[in-house]
Amino acid sequence: MIKAQRKGLEEIIKMIGSKKKLLIAGCGTCVSICFAGGDKEVSMLSSELKMALKNKKITINQVVPQRQCEKEFNQEIKDQVVKADLVVSLACGVGVQVLAEQFPKAKVVPGLNTLFMGPPKEQGVWFENCAGCGNCVLDLTGGICPVARCAKNILNGPCGGSQNGKCEVSKDTDCGWQLIVDKLKSQGRLKDINKVWEAKNWQTARDGGPREIRREDLLLKHQITNK
Repeated sequence: MIKAQRKGLEEIIKMIGSKKKLLIAGCGTCVSICFAGGDKEVSMLSSELKMALKNKKITINQVVPQRQCEKEFNQEIKDQVVKADLVVSLACGVGVQVLAEQFPKAKVVPGLNTLFMGPPKEQGVWFENCAGCGNCVLDLTGGICPVARCAKNILNGPCGGSQNGKCEVSKDTDCGWQLIVDKLKSQGRLKDINKVWEAKNWQTARDGGPREIRREDLLLKHQITNK
């Protein structure tokens, strides 16, 4: 699940500038679950902006499509988007870009900072556990990702900076490789850590430029359906 956090009010107001007709567009999926861009957060931002900009005679409309990252859901809010001078998107960076591409004449700005992918740790706390590197090695590491969980992204840890199971980055950060060692040990697989792994294929990661997934079976099905 993608996690995001709202930008500060002053930064959002700076992006708004002199615009008078605003649309705050949330998203009903990822950012809604992490309490950054759902109905409640859209309403809260709207109220804060009305208070802060009460002398500027602005109008603020609100909308929360099911998903901003899919054009079919954005099509349902087309009228609100095209009528707005500015759209403040409370979606992840993917949603912001899809909305801006779909409605090229609309000015769309991000109201959130997109942070990472990860699950909830406890109520109100989320943590990163996947970096989306495109070549998963969780079978080798007991289901714990060394790319996301190790501060150095190393694949042959733990390193010399690990002290008492904690990372040298912070005493509050678990050493990712200590977690992996403990997990493999509990499964009776600790000897596997001595195996020489094949070099990881980093060509699938972000370093190679924007990535794309193509499912030819789904493309063919779509072409047949729409004939």
